[in-house]
Parts: sequence; C-alpha cells; structure tokens
Amino acid sequence: MTLVDEQKQWQMPKRRFSSSPTINPGDAGIWATCDMHKEGLCTVELRDLFNEYASLIYGDATASETAFTKGDQLVSDDIEAEISNEVKVIQNSKVEALFTPVKIDVQCVLFFKTREPVEPVSFVHRICSDAMNKATARRTRHLKRLTPMTRMGKAAEKSLEEVAKVVLAPVFHRDGVLAQKFAIRTTIRNNHAMKRDDIIQRVAGLVGEPHTVDLKNYDQLILVEVYRNILGMSIVGSDFEKLKRFNVTEIYEPTPADETSKPPYRNSGDEPDNPDFTRI
Repeated sequence: MTLVDEQKQWQMPKRRFSSSPTINPGDAGIWATCDMHKEGLCTVELRDLFNEYASLIYGDATASETAFTKGDQLVSDDIEAEISNEVKVIQNSKVEALFTPVKIDVQCVLFFKTREPVEPVSFVHRICSDAMNKATARRTRHLKRLTPMTRMGKAAEKSLEEVAKVVLAPVFHRDGVLAQKFAIRTTIRNNHAMKRDDIIQRVAGLVGEPHTVDLKNYDQLILVEVYRNILGMSIVGSDFEKLKRFNVTEIYEPTPADETSKPPYRNSGDEPDNPDFTRI
C-alpha cells in the first residue's frame, strides 16, 4: 500500500463525520441530561427506551424505522463513537429515522431529533406517566431528565419570535380557545447573549390576551431551552410538577422529604444553574 493510499484511508472518516446530524431550524426533538461522563452509555439507554415506546405507541412497523437496531449493542462510553456509529446506520438506510442522536458539545447533555409521527411532548409525557404509575420497570441507569422540544431555532431574538409563533398558535391562538393561565420556564446553558428576562417578556407578549400569568396554578407551561446557539420551545400541561418536571430519576428515586429544602437537581448534568419559574 502506497503512502497516498494510506492518506486517503485516514481521510475517509473525517468526510463521513462531517455529515453527522445537526440541529436545524424547524426540527423537533428531545433533550436529555445524564450522569457526568456517561453520555455514551445514556445514548444506548435512550436508544432502547425510545425504540420500545415507538413500538408501543406507533406500532412495530414504525418502530423498525428507527436508526437503532437491537442487534447492534453499543457499549462504548465515548459519545463521539456512539454518534458516528449511528450515523453509519442512518446513511445506509433509505428511511429517515424516527430518532436521530445529535452530538452536543455540552457536558451531560444529549439531544435526539425526532420526526413524525413522534410528537415529543406527548411521547415524553407517556414515558414519565408510565414511570410515575409504576406501569414499567426502570429502564435507564444514567438518564436524569427528558425535555421535549416541539420546535427548534437559532438562539436569536428573531428566531425566538418565529419559533414562539409556531408553538404557541395551536394552544393559545386557535379559534374558540378559552382564556388559559400560563407560566414560562427557561433554561440557558453556555449562552451569554440571550437574557432570561428578555425571553420571558417576549414570549409572554406573544401569548397575549385573554390569557393570564399564573406561576403556581397554570394550565399551560411554556418551556424555553437555550443551549449555546440553539433555541427550542414546547408547551407542557399542568401535571409537569407532579411528573417531577420529567426527571426520570426523581420519579423512580424521589428526594427524601428532609431534603426538599435543598436544590432538587442531582449531579452536574441536571440543570444546576436553573432557578424555579421566573416572574414576569
């Protein structure tokens, strides 16, 4: 083998990795937080969990369209290796996957792009409801919290408005809708350009009348997640607190009553710097 041939072989992985999935404006998906340094193992856990629920909710035929196959048991704890392997499967498939892992350069944070018929909010709600009702045994060891995102965009003021109009319309602006109470909850990581108060004021203004703010007894909770240059938004229901804010660890292993005065977040992967609901 010549030196030129060896150089070409070493270049090939770089070209394949350049086509790794990315988060684009208009995407939907699910954020997940996990134990520190367990991103790769948590990717495997979520692969199996999502595949199981896709089969349960949407049928076996639809579940088989995921990029994850039971026969390919990944055991690496290297998230880059996990993503690279999944990309190979996706590239060799003629059908777009229901769940596509996206490499995120934020510690303890994962993201899975979803496509129809998966609706992230109802999908995550079903997983957490089953866990709360003890309908299923715990399937994950390193997963902390799931956060569904109905629509993604760039972390910028203009994009925030565009995303908000799409997400808010079906809940607050459809014909015949009754007045609802709402609250807004934001999470910002590795981004210093967007300010929490500015986001809340803008989104609240877009909700508009006849809807009113109620931080404790809301009918709808608007989630806004900002990670670096990425922004996402979704709307969850009034049982969000009952379902431990979709924190799977808290559902299965509730914090003891004598620790309720302490921050309800475990390990650095579960929103250590995110306060409770911000006032408008």
